Amino acid sequence: MRRLLARRMKFHLFGAFFISLGCAALYKFGIADPRKRAYAEFYKNYDPMKDFEAMRAAGVFESAPPK
Repeated sequence: MRRLLARRMKFHLFGAFFISLGCAALYKFGIADPRKRAYAEFYKNYDPMKDFEAMRAAGVFESAPPK
């Protein structure tokens, strides 16, 4: 029973470290990188004036009435 806490703590610290590394890698490659690619693809062909005119025609803005 001697040094039981120290042995178990060492095991749990290493386990927690590797699980947290795995979660960070899964988040980066599963969520963050695809999201960055999707934003880059969206803004590659995005025309803000065309979007503004569409919202203006729909009556979204109070300060810019539809034509």
